[in-house]
Amino acid sequence: MSQSMRQDSDLPKLSAPARRALDAAGIQHLNQLTKFSEAEIKHLHGIGPNALEQLRQALAANGLSFAA
Repeated sequence: MSQSMRQDSDLPKLSAPARRALDAAGIQHLNQLTKFSEAEIKHLHGIGPNALEQLRQALAANGLSFAA
């Protein structure tokens, strides 16, 4: 992910492996996460429990959630 792409992203600050996992899945914005279930994101290589919790909290803070 380029530096400019990171600046445009509204994702929370995540570990490098988690950022790479989301980038590889084409996810750079919180609203894109709403198209995926929590289980789908959890299975991405590089997404651990801490990253998942950070994403869950960021979604909730913006009135969003993972897909059912």
